Amino acid sequence: MTGKATSIDIAYLAGVSQSTVSRALRGSPTVNEETRKRIEEIAHKLNYTLDKNASNLRTQHSNTIALLFFEDPTPDDSLINPFFLAMLGSITRASAQRGYDLLISFQELSGNWHVTYEDSKKADGIILLGYGDYVEYRSRLERLVAQGTHFVRWGAVLEGQPGVSIGCDNFKGGYDAARHLLDHGRRRLAFLGDASNHYPEFLERYRGYAAAIEESGGSASPDLQVDAITTEESGYRAARELLSRKQPCDAIFAASDLIALGAMHALRDQGVGIPAEVAVIGFDDIPAASLANPPLTTVVQDTRRAGEALVDTLLKLIGNEPATSTVFPARLVVRQSCGATT
Repeated sequence: MTGKATSIDIAYLAGVSQSTVSRALRGSPTVNEETRKRIEEIAHKLNYTLDKNASNLRTQHSNTIALLFFEDPTPDDSLINPFFLAMLGSITRASAQRGYDLLISFQELSGNWHVTYEDSKKADGIILLGYGDYVEYRSRLERLVAQGTHFVRWGAVLEGQPGVSIGCDNFKGGYDAARHLLDHGRRRLAFLGDASNHYPEFLERYRGYAAAIEESGGSASPDLQVDAITTEESGYRAARELLSRKQPCDAIFAASDLIALGAMHALRDQGVGIPAEVAVIGFDDIPAASLANPPLTTVVQDTRRAGEALVDTLLKLIGNEPATSTVFPARLVVRQSCGATT
């Protein structure tokens, strides 16, 4: 072969159409993994480089995905929930593997980010991580749908929700956490987290927790539920409120690891032994969970699969292909904060 290799040359050697080569090198999820790898290997051998500028002119695409974080109150300067930092890595890798650049920005609920990205054409689509109060946030999602913006979000998969979501099985995660506590002799299980429509993930985790208690012949007590958002400070305050109610309690299921870590600080400050007197379970498995004293039992969400699914689902929407919401399973990781009673 003489001269510069073209996509036609790659198509001939791979035994596929030129359009398949183009889609494979752009990272389209419509090309199966085996075919994509074969095409990439041939392109590498031929020293073929995709001309993004030319491709963008033809398709009117920027080949860029916008990743928007919701600002969370954090003790450091990141303002990013540590759970989302783990997902950031998988989203970055998945985007690069599929030939897309990643534009990262904060979303401020007081700003018009939902308009900015549509009008400026900075990106072909948006991935949304975090949202604060869902009841307030929903109108922004409805606006994105109305203006035809391609977007996908990480969060609860809800009936009738605007757009497409990728999430985990929050109900089963909550159920498994409570079931584990009950199976190990705990009988008075508290829940720390806002169990309302404002925080649908927390609500589903609460429903799973309540279902496990009811299955065991009991009922979830309102006196053992305290609202909290995803910060250690909120978890600390919620645990102090729980203890002030003087209700018997031998276990806490927190709606997030940050809430659980704050609750553990409060328990220690009050001289309550963990897990001897009160067992604690969180949700998310952030890095600090395994480093806590004692190490925190928690429900793990698969951030690698989640990141890949967010990117692939968004690329389907960008390509005007069918895309549906997806729920991934969660699994319980047992550590020392949740020892069995004797």
